[in-house]
Amino acid sequence: MKTFGLIGKKLSHSFSKKYFSEKFEKEQIAARFELFELPDLDHFPSLIKDQEIAGLSVTIPYKEKIISHLDEMDENAAAIGAVNVIKLSAGRTKGFNSDYYGFVESLQSWLIDKPEHAFILGNGGAAKAVRHALNNLAIDNTTVSRSPGQNTISYDHFNDMTWPETMLIVNTSPLGTFPNIADAPNIAYEKLTAKHSLFDLVYNPALTLFLKSGEDQGAKVKNGLEMLHKQAEQAWKIWNT
Repeated sequence: MKTFGLIGKKLSHSFSKKYFSEKFEKEQIAARFELFELPDLDHFPSLIKDQEIAGLSVTIPYKEKIISHLDEMDENAAAIGAVNVIKLSAGRTKGFNSDYYGFVESLQSWLIDKPEHAFILGNGGAAKAVRHALNNLAIDNTTVSRSPGQNTISYDHFNDMTWPETMLIVNTSPLGTFPNIADAPNIAYEKLTAKHSLFDLVYNPALTLFLKSGEDQGAKVKNGLEMLHKQAEQAWKIWNT
């Protein structure tokens, strides 16, 4: 039986097993989906050698680190610098990025007007996919991180600056994910207005503290559930083409 799965460090919060198991049952697909918690990527070679795995999804904290363990990369994933889908074929591994597709489709179905500027909270693998998507959509963007650098500002700088009249803020960090629902990115929520939009890649809970704080100020908000579904659909296409 074909096996698909998710690799990461902590996977108790993941929706992937339920999503794909239900898909396999509904569509009568002879396959199974498993969660593979890896303490580090030294275990990756033995995992794909010992299991009949046809495809894997990749989550925190391995979206960037996994690249050095792969035989080849899709052009889009290489441009992003992060992988969240792996296809295994004839003993070789190839990395892809479906976060990019999921974010683009979810954002375009929700955000009608183009914002003056977008700010990306976080600087991990998911942030790289979001940044690549925003660049391709011709939306000027800046990353906000605890480690400022090129095109990256600190949270203090972000909070102190004059915010654009219309802007999009995308949280790509895991802050606020169940069970740590009291956590949220440290931004000046009191400065938000009805002309601002907040997109949270977190989907559990449906209304994170980040989104609730924006909603209280009249901002437009969206969680990451639709993006998650879209990227999972794209992963399935990758595994089966």
